Amino acid sequence: MTGATTSVELRAHNRVRLLRAVHDCGAGRTRSQLTRDLGLARGTASVLVAGLAEDELLHEEPAAGRARGRPTQIPGPHPRGPVALAVDVREDAWELAECELGGRTTVLEVGPHDGTPEGALAPLGEAVAAHRRRLGHRVAGVGVALAGPVRRGGLVDIGHLGWRSVDVPLLLGLGPGTPIAVGNDTAFAALAEARRGRLRGVRVGLHLHVDFDVGGVLVVDGRPLQGAGGMGAEFGHMPLGGGDRPCACGAVGCWGMDVGANALLRHVGLAYGGGRGRAQAEHVLATSEEAVAAGARALGRGVAALVNAHDPEVVTLSGLGAELRERAGEALVAACEPGLMSIRRDRPPLIESSALGWRGALLGAMESVFDAFLTIEGLELWRRNRGDGGPDTPERQNVTNSTFAEDNSI
Repeated sequence: MTGATTSVELRAHNRVRLLRAVHDCGAGRTRSQLTRDLGLARGTASVLVAGLAEDELLHEEPAAGRARGRPTQIPGPHPRGPVALAVDVREDAWELAECELGGRTTVLEVGPHDGTPEGALAPLGEAVAAHRRRLGHRVAGVGVALAGPVRRGGLVDIGHLGWRSVDVPLLLGLGPGTPIAVGNDTAFAALAEARRGRLRGVRVGLHLHVDFDVGGVLVVDGRPLQGAGGMGAEFGHMPLGGGDRPCACGAVGCWGMDVGANALLRHVGLAYGGGRGRAQAEHVLATSEEAVAAGARALGRGVAALVNAHDPEVVTLSGLGAELRERAGEALVAACEPGLMSIRRDRPPLIESSALGWRGALLGAMESVFDAFLTIEGLELWRRNRGDGGPDTPERQNVTNSTFAEDNSI
């Protein structure tokens, strides 16, 4: 059911459906394939594509390798069409990318930071503002992934960096004019995995992202579960490793103390914490089989507990989690299997590396922007702003911690 009651409303609804289909397929399907997938009449599809091209939302290119007959066209992003600015803010650096409809991503800038909120977010805000000025009304929004729990309104806490209730939109200093989606990096990575990776089409999946420590989130019907306060994706702060060390989050025995870059550094006696030591941790990963095996075993034990609790079909690992699986997969599985309930051992879930590598959080930040844009309201705002020839200037800044809680499905 579309809810459309007039031909105008139905056309607006189908415009969104078509753009969403182009975006979700990576701008890789022909017009005839999209027409068939969406159940549209050929004439209707032609009118929709023409209108979207006029609005500088779509542009068609001939399909490669078509030698005879009528040219087959592939709808894709318009060269003057909407883009998302996506950011992955890690504990020691940030990465800023420009993303087109369909998901093609171009990294614009990478900047190290000192681990403080001001030192990380102020320079990032300047970079985002500069690219927003360059792109003008084309910027559909900004998605920001951060390595910590995010509350409603864009407040983030990153315990091991000492960040408490940091107002991300305020420190970015962008002012009114650009919708901002702020979310946890693991939740964004899981969203991307569900849209473009191994969890696509999986009804219940579990995604774990390992960097300096580990985060995880359950994905149901393509959507990461956020929790009542928007602070899900914190499996790393559950006592799944059997340890008793105090964690910077305030809890004791967190799983993240035994999995990730910090755990690798601690295992070989190096200093850790504060978002520092990535290069040393990568060296340990490449040279210390003992440290890698210990991390893999800790990861496997925690996976078993989460599988018992949530019954996922597939468990995906990104970041250092994928590298632990690659380098010590047997140790990971050997630690996981004894922790599984006997009824799960006959058909345990697959444990697989992410299809997106380290790009998951960045791509999930992009998806959060296009989720808000690919709506009837978002396309109407695009039309108005394009007519004005300038950036959107609403009365107040639109800030969300993510778009997962709202159903923007077509």
